[in-house]
This record gives sequence, C-alpha cells and structure tokens, in this order.
Amino acid sequence: MGKPGQPDSSRILVLYYAATALFVVLDFALGFNIRLAFLESLPLARIAYYGVCFSCLALMLWRPAWTVLISAFESLVTLSALIIGMGMRILIVTDSMLETGTGFVTMPEIVNFMISGGIAYIAWVKGIMRLQGKNRF
Repeated sequence: MGKPGQPDSSRILVLYYAATALFVVLDFALGFNIRLAFLESLPLARIAYYGVCFSCLALMLWRPAWTVLISAFESLVTLSALIIGMGMRILIVTDSMLETGTGFVTMPEIVNFMISGGIAYIAWVKGIMRLQGKNRF
C-alpha cells in the first residue's frame, strides 16, 4: 500500500529512483555499469546523470504529487540522450575508429540501449497517459 495520496505505482517509481544508489555502487565501486552503458566513455556525464536521478528522488520525496510528472520528464530526457548518444556513435565513423577497430557500438551497449530505452519509453507513455487521466497502458 502506498502512502495516503500516493498510489502504489508512484511508490514503485520512488523505489526505482532510490535504487540509483545501488547503480552508483555497481558502476563506480565494482565496475559493472548496468544503467548507463551508453555513457561509459563519459564519466562526468555519468556522474551528472546520477545526480539528476538523485534530484528526481529528492523532488518525489518532497512533493509526492509530482512523482508521475517528474518520472515522465526524466524518461523523456533519458530517451533523448539514448537516441542521440547511440545515433552519434552509429552515424559518425571517424578515421581513428577505422584504423584501430575500436569505438564502435558494442553488444553490451546495444542491450543496455534496448533495456533502458524500453523502460524509459514505457515510463514516459504511462506517465503521459496518467497525466491525461487515461490508465489504459
């Protein structure tokens, strides 16, 4: 059961953002980057992204009624970052990539793109539908 005025689905979203702490430990302490494989080569961007997730969690705890809106917005940002980041890696091939054979998109990055992108898409669609008062998804 959720808190009064906070549906169970909102509680799940809060728990998901709270799990960011686990993702940070897995990523930086154990070298196992599950959440942000598409930002593997950009450690400062990964830190900034984790900061955004913690900020989303803080906002959700401060204003529980904003949970769906915050999640929908963050999911849209994640989708955009995934698509732009992966698109740039696929479309822009450099001489260095051709000479060394490195820098191409790897299978773990593709799997991460599919999982993270799928989850972000579902969260965004559900959030938008819920904000519009439609719960059909």
